[in-house]
Amino acid sequence: MHKLLTRTLPLALALVAGNALAHGNVQCPKYPKTEWRPHTELQEKLVKDGWTVRRMEKTDTCYEVYGKDPQGKRVEAFFDPKTFERVEEK
Repeated sequence: MHKLLTRTLPLALALVAGNALAHGNVQCPKYPKTEWRPHTELQEKLVKDGWTVRRMEKTDTCYEVYGKDPQGKRVEAFFDPKTFERVEEK
């Protein structure tokens, strides 16, 4: 049991740390929340464009989308909440 824990714990910590840093370079423009379009509108647009949306979250400045893009690739994507333009890492 000890060997299993010492082998899997570092891997689990690395995965968690990797996810925490995964979008450290994504910066959406800052708008007042009153200017944000509804996230349901973004979801409808993405589905119409061929995306499969599994989950959506709001960050301080972006909409974060988890799902599959039109090519079927699993993605974590960020979108400007006012224009719905996709925001890429810098």
